[in-house]
Amino acid sequence: MSRLFVESTMHETPSVSSTAVAQGTQATVRVEHLYRVIETHSEKKCIVDDVTFTIPAQSLFAINGPSGSGKSTILNLLTGIDRPTSGQILFEGEPLRAKSENALAQWRGHHVGIVFQFFQLIPTLTALENVLLALELGGGDGLARRQWRERAYSCLEVVGIHDLAKRLPDQLSGGQQQRVAIARALANNPPVIIADEPTGNLDSHSAQQVFELLASLTQQGKTVIYVTHDPQLAAQATARIELLDGHIADHTNADAIVTIERVPTEALRIPTGGLR
Repeated sequence: MSRLFVESTMHETPSVSSTAVAQGTQATVRVEHLYRVIETHSEKKCIVDDVTFTIPAQSLFAINGPSGSGKSTILNLLTGIDRPTSGQILFEGEPLRAKSENALAQWRGHHVGIVFQFFQLIPTLTALENVLLALELGGGDGLARRQWRERAYSCLEVVGIHDLAKRLPDQLSGGQQQRVAIARALANNPPVIIADEPTGNLDSHSAQQVFELLASLTQQGKTVIYVTHDPQLAAQATARIELLDGHIADHTNADAIVTIERVPTEALRIPTGGLR
């Protein structure tokens, strides 16, 4: 992937280069005492419970834990798609909570690229057109409109599928569709890429390729945040938090506050002879 990246920046195109990232703002995210409470007519349920952690700039940051632990909710809060009940998220010291919905949408277009588990490509648009649409919606990173096509091709080259630019999503494999989704996330040159179970819908070979691609983006100055329930993928992160029932149960290099203890694996094992 690094060879493709270097080659793409050699052309006189508006590429997503490491130089462009270095000139931009480097992202550090701080989450402080975050709560998210869902209210129904009959009860209140706290799905994120007093969560505090830091995401280092240019890190490969994992949020892992079992289903229902609050992983995807935290991603929605980090992107501003959802708002916390209390607590705050600071992006380079700037609180997201103070922004209006319109301001959040504009901020998201410039600062965050999102990769979904099920790709979320527009089926009637080609790979190139899906990336162009992201430029349209995100403001184009300050580029003139006539430069957007070159930027889109450059993003597809970064992820290794520029030769498939004219194919529709249903003409691509799952791994290729996810590469298009990553190219789309890179289109506006955001400092942060957020991926929700990015390998969860792929076979093992494609999953490893996609994960390696995401990990390599940190070498180009990106901060990559990903959710996974796979402990092996989480272990490859440079920093991570582990969630359990909405709490942080463990962390590595995340300056986090642990608010619940994990049950040791040995304590969960059924004794020899089974249950009686």
